[in-house]
Amino acid sequence: MMHDVAFCGHPNVRSLHRTTIEVTTARSLTPAGDCIVGVGAGCGCAGLPDRLKAALRDGRTRVRITLLAGGQEYAVEGRGDPRLALSHPCDIVIRRSSFACPRTLAVGCDGAASDVPRGMASYLSSPSARGVLRIEAPA
Repeated sequence: MMHDVAFCGHPNVRSLHRTTIEVTTARSLTPAGDCIVGVGAGCGCAGLPDRLKAALRDGRTRVRITLLAGGQEYAVEGRGDPRLALSHPCDIVIRRSSFACPRTLAVGCDGAASDVPRGMASYLSSPSARGVLRIEAPA
């Protein structure tokens, strides 16, 4: 199953966090949000399709998350986990660690915001930037 979440850029996108990547439905962002690569997202974890949520709650699921923005792509791979609530209305967080909370989409991922190509991060620091968070998991 594949699901796309559209989002927008913001002047405070810095993409420096070493353990997470986040998109949020919020329209504002402070410089402290250095894991956030996009604002104004189409949904948080709660808005994802039920079939996708079911797949992500299976610890055997391998998930691929791709950022598409400015003609560039950056992909990370991780896994699902039975502890994923996927219930946060605003945020989607991809984690290197195994920490699970209502905002967590996938754990054990092989990339973070600091790994996003600098050209893409620079593009996403423009308020006119548009991007997509593509989530792919077997359903």
